[in-house]
Amino acid sequence: MSVHRRLGIAAGAALLTLGVAGCSGLGRSAVGTITYETGNEVAVTVTSPSVRGCHRLAPAGATSIENRTLVDIIMYPTRDCRGSEPIYVPTRSADSIVPGTAPWRSYTVVH
Repeated sequence: MSVHRRLGIAAGAALLTLGVAGCSGLGRSAVGTITYETGNEVAVTVTSPSVRGCHRLAPAGATSIENRTLVDIIMYPTRDCRGSEPIYVPTRSADSIVPGTAPWRSYTVVH
């Protein structure tokens, strides 16, 4: 086997390793947009949010949500993605709060 071929194989293996490591890195995001309306009737759009962690919504909270990403999300009535009665919003769907209930204040991405 020639030296050039061995170097090519080694370089290809190194690039493949880096590619696989990059796909599972901390920077992964949900492809698409999440659009919500605040309690003040302001539309907010988030593009490709991270799949990690708790995401806070606008201070007024959200009264309706459209999940146009390729992953599901879970909406919470608290700022820290905890609390009773979270709402599951599947990919490519929408939901609204029941009149008279507290708005959603945070969400997590299901991955």
